[in-house]
Amino acid sequence: MPIKPALHAACQHYVQQRIKACQHAMQAAQESANSETKSSAGDKYETGRAMAQNERDRNAVQLQQAKQLQGELDRIQPDKPCDTVRPGALVQTSMGRFYISISAGKLTVEGQDYFAVSAAAPVAAALSGRRVGEQAVFNGKPVQIQGIE
Repeated sequence: MPIKPALHAACQHYVQQRIKACQHAMQAAQESANSETKSSAGDKYETGRAMAQNERDRNAVQLQQAKQLQGELDRIQPDKPCDTVRPGALVQTSMGRFYISISAGKLTVEGQDYFAVSAAAPVAAALSGRRVGEQAVFNGKPVQIQGIE
């Protein structure tokens, strides 16, 4: 499998794992809230339910963020070649290899390390619009663009 589609699949897997984890945590928080029993200390019951609701709400926000990442990935066509640094580009630089997609961190595909970063990430913003052979400055250091797929 070519590298870009494999990286895209790894990002898809990352997002699916986040979605599953959020859904599981929301379900666990709901079950916890439902299992709180009324005790003679009524405040304890209300506090426990409120804490479980807060946990569920926090996980709902994380689920929404994961679904937003999924939407960003869905807009990228990994089979489409790129000649400039933009979303969907696989960029080889003097600093390392970057897949401009979503913020999924370090991914290892076919024994090579890549960093999946969003287009809004500082390194992607510094490289954005550049072509092979051009140079950008990131964190005060020059970064040479060696290849773009």
